[in-house]
Amino acid sequence: MKKIFLDSDILLDALLKRPEFKLSAMNVISLADNPKFKIVTSSVAFVNVHYFVDKFDRVNKSNLISGLRSIISIIEVGETIIDLALKSGINDFEDAVQYYAAVSAKADAIITRNIKDYKLSTIPVLTAEQFLRTL
Repeated sequence: MKKIFLDSDILLDALLKRPEFKLSAMNVISLADNPKFKIVTSSVAFVNVHYFVDKFDRVNKSNLISGLRSIISIIEVGETIIDLALKSGINDFEDAVQYYAAVSAKADAIITRNIKDYKLSTIPVLTAEQFLRTL
C-alpha cells in the first residue's frame, strides 16, 4: 500500500472547487477508495482546511469537512515534528511542519502545488497532475 500525504492546497483545491486545480485534486483524493493507497494529511493541514472552508463555504462546511475526514487519515503534529521543523532550514515553517509530518507517517509521496518549498525533501514531491501521470 502506498501512503500519499496531501498538503493543504490540494485539499482546498478539491473542497473549494478551484477551477484550474479541482479535477486533479479530486482525482487524487478519490484514491482513498483504492486499497492500494492510503491518503493522509497532518492535523495542521486539517485545521487550515477547516479555517478556509469556513470562510468560503459556510453553508456546506460541515458536510465537506466530515466527508474529508471520513476518507483521510490524520497525522498528529506534536513536539518532535515542531522541533524538527524549527531546525530544518526550510523557509516556510508550515511546509516544514507538513514535511516532517509526512516523514513521520512514512509517506511514499507528498502531493502539493507548492513544490518549491520542499526542495530539501527526501520524499518525492509532486503536483496532483504529476502524481496522477505516474499511475
